[in-house]
Amino acid sequence: MLINNINPFDNIALSAIVASIPIILFLLCLTVFKMKGIYASITTLIVTIIIALVVFELPKIVALGGIIEGFFQGILPIGYIVVMAVWLYKVSNGTGQFSIIQDSIAGISQDQRIQLLLIGFSFNAFLEGAAGFGVPIAICSVLLIQLGFRPLQAAMLCLIANGAAGAFGAIGLPVVVIDTLGLQGNISSLDVSQISTLTLPIINFIIPFLLVMILDGFKGIKEILPMLLVVSLTYSGLQLILTYFQGPELADIIPPLLSMVALAVFSKFYQPKKIFRVSDAEIKQANKHTVKSILYAWSPFYILTIFVMIWSAPFFKALFAPDGPLSFLVWNISIPGTMNEITNKLITLKIDIFSATGTAILISIIITILISKHFKFNEAFQLLGLTIKELWLPILTICFILAIAKVTTYGGLTAAMGLGIAKAGSIFPLLSPVLGWIGVFMTGSVVNNNTLFAPIQASVASQIGTSGPLLVAANTAGGVAAKLISPQSIAIATAAVGQVGKESELLKMTLKYSVGIVIFICIWTFVLSFII
Repeated sequence: MLINNINPFDNIALSAIVASIPIILFLLCLTVFKMKGIYASITTLIVTIIIALVVFELPKIVALGGIIEGFFQGILPIGYIVVMAVWLYKVSNGTGQFSIIQDSIAGISQDQRIQLLLIGFSFNAFLEGAAGFGVPIAICSVLLIQLGFRPLQAAMLCLIANGAAGAFGAIGLPVVVIDTLGLQGNISSLDVSQISTLTLPIINFIIPFLLVMILDGFKGIKEILPMLLVVSLTYSGLQLILTYFQGPELADIIPPLLSMVALAVFSKFYQPKKIFRVSDAEIKQANKHTVKSILYAWSPFYILTIFVMIWSAPFFKALFAPDGPLSFLVWNISIPGTMNEITNKLITLKIDIFSATGTAILISIIITILISKHFKFNEAFQLLGLTIKELWLPILTICFILAIAKVTTYGGLTAAMGLGIAKAGSIFPLLSPVLGWIGVFMTGSVVNNNTLFAPIQASVASQIGTSGPLLVAANTAGGVAAKLISPQSIAIATAAVGQVGKESELLKMTLKYSVGIVIFICIWTFVLSFII
């Protein structure tokens, strides 16, 4: 069985503290000991295995199955997505399209605060809504670097910006998954979506201001205040309306697209008096291009958008479902002896290459090469080899991190931490978002976080007489705050910007913002628990 004893000390508080050792250790390895991500993850995995086997009595075969599953998922789908996303960038650069993209963005504004809002915030949010799973961080951070941002700076800004979209990434899946959980009180995804409008729009409105403040201080906010208001009001306002009346599915699709359009149109009539650049280099006038050439230059990304939206659509996913017409293209390999109490089934490795988001990116790359007049497939394959050479180490790091998450979950450590926090009683709403923060820190996924902890949130809500949808929404929001520092996100970001080995530096750059956001969510949720 999976969890032989989630309370090995007969004291849930002490058991929860011991269960949290892997989280604390990983943070210490990256911040205090300044270890590279690969060494920090290996060290943490070893300690996690020891705690799971010795203290929580996890069967060895289940631990091994969890490690295998973590490594498998690190390669497919995560590694597959990262490699394809970076390869798409390299191909678009090789075809000459990327330089035109740079000019088209600079044509809207040479001010890099505005470029940050366009790419780092709005386009980032759109890619999160269309694909998720690291795609927006990988693509947008590279785009910002090519516009002149420093690598770690670009990665940090994209991680922070992603906090405005994480709750509804991949066609609203983090909230949609709630309908499959059978939560106490019959809490639905629409219930959670509606009550999230009391919290998430506040955060989403503030994040563009926060990004500009990080880049250029309060002076920067003052100088481009009208543009900040255009982006924040368009994005957060539309998302509020959609999530309340329609649900979570389109919350990261329509608002970010329209916020980009609104900012581009507004920029035609208003520009800041002082043009801000991240370096002192002379501002070069952007080359002029025809509408046709600009449309061609952007084609890899709107082709990507079309295919990712198709791949994320329910009708497409249904094709590969167990009873779907293309189910024969999905292979499931079960690991014997790993039946556990969390899943009530064997640990299974799901090989679904054809329906993977990485395949949608791959098709976009193939079409990009085909419509290029001068770029050949042999050149593209050379770039693929270079991409794999650059990314094998960070992907290996991601594999170790996911292995930690699986052992932590299957060993009952995650459940122990959840129960420990749940014992807070009437004070629980104050700590409710922390549970979500832990869930995403350990798994890197708001979907996994809600799957793990939404049942606990709903159960505690009924016990203490507070709103179940409020606590599940707090679980989601707290998870979004953790995306800024999730080891998986950090590894993807450093890989995309070519800064492998500087994970500790990037973590320190984003940590205070993650903590600040989750503290706000905790206090605000506690206040709302008395009102709702």
